[in-house]
Amino acid sequence: MAKIETPRPVRGTQDMLGGTPEAFQERFAHVVATFDRVRRLYGFERVEVPVFEATVVFARSLGESTDVVSKEMYTFEDRGGDSITLRPEFTAGISRAYITEGWQQYAPLKVATHGPLFRYERPQKGRFRQFHQLDAEIIGAGEPGADVELLVFADQLLRELGVSEGVTLTLNTLGDADSREAWRAALIAHFEAHREQLSEDSLDRLHRNPLRILDSKDPRDRPVADSAPDIDAYLTDEARGFFEKVTSGLDAAGVAWERNPRLVRGLDYYRHTAFEFITDRLGAQGTVLGGGRYDGLIENLGGPATPAVGWAAGIERLAMLVELPEIARIDVAVIPMGEAAEAKATGIIADLRRAGVACDMGYRGNMKKRMQRANASGAAWAVILGDDELARGEASVRNLGTGEQQAVALDTIVGKLTAL
Repeated sequence: MAKIETPRPVRGTQDMLGGTPEAFQERFAHVVATFDRVRRLYGFERVEVPVFEATVVFARSLGESTDVVSKEMYTFEDRGGDSITLRPEFTAGISRAYITEGWQQYAPLKVATHGPLFRYERPQKGRFRQFHQLDAEIIGAGEPGADVELLVFADQLLRELGVSEGVTLTLNTLGDADSREAWRAALIAHFEAHREQLSEDSLDRLHRNPLRILDSKDPRDRPVADSAPDIDAYLTDEARGFFEKVTSGLDAAGVAWERNPRLVRGLDYYRHTAFEFITDRLGAQGTVLGGGRYDGLIENLGGPATPAVGWAAGIERLAMLVELPEIARIDVAVIPMGEAAEAKATGIIADLRRAGVACDMGYRGNMKKRMQRANASGAAWAVILGDDELARGEASVRNLGTGEQQAVALDTIVGKLTAL
């Protein structure tokens, strides 16, 4: 008979099993649990949005010409003939829901979510084709205080995860619409004057998306990009005042930051604050959390003009940085010997779990092997039940730390172990 070939996992995906030596699933779960705890401190409500949307949601929000839309999205035609895309990020879907579900009535709206996203890109350390992100957004608040709150939230999250050491908050302003337009024109003039020094990709971006040339990784572009004008000379008084309120708010909250005048967002709906928390602990791909203000996005999707600001962070990347959390262990191992004992143990273990005691049952092997597994499980107590114990209406309860053992009446065992 021909051997059945097992399908391999799709490249860029991963399986995670708890209780393994590397404990990646435990690290992953720790990041999510910490995020859920901290977001409650800041009054962010949990929100859920679909894993797939009409393709136009992402094409309008990310820009038809971006690499994500043109090269990385998982897009397909469904059975109804509609173009559907697996979400490559959260913000577009949340913005779409804000418009279509009538969430405007709750503005300003503070929401947070986490879950899987999908991009067809080259897998590398900490990056997958199905990856997971944390996401936080404030929609309907145009004040700089919203930017400050999100940044302080992010800073506290990284602190509570224990990864803030070696992580730097870098910050820039993209100005308001007038500032950005004046700066864009100055950049085009600068890059046009040095066309012959630019890479092919940058020449392609020159009129379509000139801001992207500023963060080009191509060494041919760096001298021209580094000598390009900063936005500061083109900021309106209003835009300058907005950025000053953001930075003074961070100072008041005790959040350290550094200015990076080359930190940009290429799409036109981005305004004012852009930020990244970066680290040197993950190699070249150093951003662990990033975001900015996107005051024009909801309007781009057909909604009313709505200010908004948000950030996202890769769960896998954060999980690579966190210390191994304390892994939850069971409290009690129940070890029955014989069919009658196993039937009785099933009732005992159900009652213990209902009383909030984490426990497990040893089903197989001789007494020695079952005790070895009980010790390896990390349980503090073992309940040993055989025919002799059943006949006496009791069980033996052993302290696995000291080896001390005592007989406990079956009708009191749940109360006894719960108290212990």
